[in-house]
Amino acid sequence: MDTMKLPFYVKAAFVFIGSYAFIYALYIGQNIIVPIVYATIVAVLLNPFVNFLVNRKIHKVVAISMAVALVLVITACLVYFVSTQVYMFSDAYPQLKAKTEAVSDQAIQWISGYFNIKVEKINTWIKNTKDVAFNDAGLMVGQTLLSLGSTFFVLLLLPVYLFMILYYKSMLLEFIRKLFKSVHRNAVVEVLDGTKGIIQSYLVGLLIEFMIVAIMNSVGLFILGIDYAILLGILGALLNIIPYFGGVIGTALPMIIAFVTKDSISSPLLVLGVYILIQFIDNNYLIPSIVGSKVKINALVSIIVVLIGGALWGISGMFLSIPLTAILKVVFDHIESLKPWGFLLGNIVTLKKNPLSNLKNRIRPNHRIREII
Repeated sequence: MDTMKLPFYVKAAFVFIGSYAFIYALYIGQNIIVPIVYATIVAVLLNPFVNFLVNRKIHKVVAISMAVALVLVITACLVYFVSTQVYMFSDAYPQLKAKTEAVSDQAIQWISGYFNIKVEKINTWIKNTKDVAFNDAGLMVGQTLLSLGSTFFVLLLLPVYLFMILYYKSMLLEFIRKLFKSVHRNAVVEVLDGTKGIIQSYLVGLLIEFMIVAIMNSVGLFILGIDYAILLGILGALLNIIPYFGGVIGTALPMIIAFVTKDSISSPLLVLGVYILIQFIDNNYLIPSIVGSKVKINALVSIIVVLIGGALWGISGMFLSIPLTAILKVVFDHIESLKPWGFLLGNIVTLKKNPLSNLKNRIRPNHRIREII
């Protein structure tokens, strides 16, 4: 029996509706999906450690418990270290606020004299802007407090997700394998192996890059005599994980601190120079040798998926966008009909001299344009 061929517009409508439903489901289910995605990625990262313990005749449950406990201890140490730095920052907040107000008054006087605007008008505009900002902030705080309970509950579930994924790993992999016919199972195994390798190598490389950038940031700010050098260095390295946008924000923060806390205008410029040097080292040496070789996604796609991830899942989506796109590329590269999409996601830009000429040579003159499509 011949299968019915659907018109192009019907197929396009199905694709559009299906894509919209899928993206909407990702958006409304983010409180459930994002923790599971994080737990899955960390589980893949911890899997070699669990296998190492199991091969040493340690019971599976004990091995998984040790791996989860290790993650919790490392996370607690990081939170404690960052919280101590934030506490130091909070102690100096009154002084920082006073300096900020002094700089603000000087800026208002300069604007008033340069643009011939009365100081009272500038202060009135600032006051109105602050009122609007505080009202919006109040609404945001209220919404945050309402969702705080559910967020705390989700954070408590993360170790549970991690433990269960590691415990039922074999069953989950076998389930994925059984979803496909026997002729496709070899390709499925290759996709799973490639996905596991990408997650492990990417996260390890990202962790190494984070530590190196954090050290360089902190040392550079400490040499310049910038306050809170360690906190700003770690925060800048953390923001640097977000491709393209994080580096800009991570550079702006220490420049603002330098501008407020230092009397010389050269201090923020020196901070900018140090961060440009660090970004140069990171982009040209660290990322290509540590991270770039693991996730081969071109820059255009990286920017697009980071924006989409931020729109869907906020900051978490920005962090997850690159590894998830790399996983999609592995899947696309192993499915014949999706290989063009895998090629589009990659960073291979070297093509033949004129690929369109080869396409024209393969098309007979009586072919219409619509037949090419």
